[in-house]
Amino acid sequence: MSFGAVAGEYDRLRPGPPPEAIDWLLPARRDVVVDLAAGTGLLTRALAGKVGHVIAVEPDERMRSVLQARSGHVEVLAGRGEAIPLPDASADAVFVSSAWHWMDPDRAVPEIARVLRDDGRFGVIWTGRNPHIEWLHADEWFAEALAQRPANGQLPAGAAPPGAERILADELPAGERIPDSEHRQVRLPDRTIFANIETQVFRFSRYMPVTDIVDMLGTYSGVITASAELRNIGRARAAAALAEQFPGAAELEMPMRSRCWRADRVSRTTR
Repeated sequence: MSFGAVAGEYDRLRPGPPPEAIDWLLPARRDVVVDLAAGTGLLTRALAGKVGHVIAVEPDERMRSVLQARSGHVEVLAGRGEAIPLPDASADAVFVSSAWHWMDPDRAVPEIARVLRDDGRFGVIWTGRNPHIEWLHADEWFAEALAQRPANGQLPAGAAPPGAERILADELPAGERIPDSEHRQVRLPDRTIFANIETQVFRFSRYMPVTDIVDMLGTYSGVITASAELRNIGRARAAAALAEQFPGAAELEMPMRSRCWRADRVSRTTR
């Protein structure tokens, strides 16, 4: 629930998914589509022009407030992946954008299956910076600042960024490792609820002012929940790293990617 503290900046700075990723995720029938853990509506607004009716479900009131203000044409509900406020078999698709790792899969998977109609689509997407681009190391300074309190305001030289070895257990309900995601692992296949499992990666670029890049790095939970002192140290080091690599640059091309996973709900009769 930390993201609500920076809801406005989150909405302004975080990237939305590219249209081709949305097209790949959507099923043929798309009368009712649920954006689960919708945040401020980055995915919600991308879906709105492509489906009949979008229902955005989000637990944080502050995030919902920004979502509603930016996306007044969609239905917005309080709820979470483990308790979706919708009837059985009421949605053609349920999507989760950059939030699946916050959910309890043992509870969220059957809850999503409950809400989906037979053959309905479950999709998960992560959209963010491409970590394989060599020049983009500014976030390491945030990681170092958050990992250990500096002495006299100085960070230790040569410290390895702790985030580099982090492994997130995304635990998708079935399927294999998402392409281009070596720091993620998924649960062993369980094909009793979902079938036709596929994964895909979409790459794109986003031009951003250097100051916005630094600000965006501050919208991640580890930074949001840190002390003001550590946030300021990380921000200063990130800005200095970018200035050193790109002297005088006001704007940079940010390599981005959307990693997608999709599957179709098995018919209740078939099961």
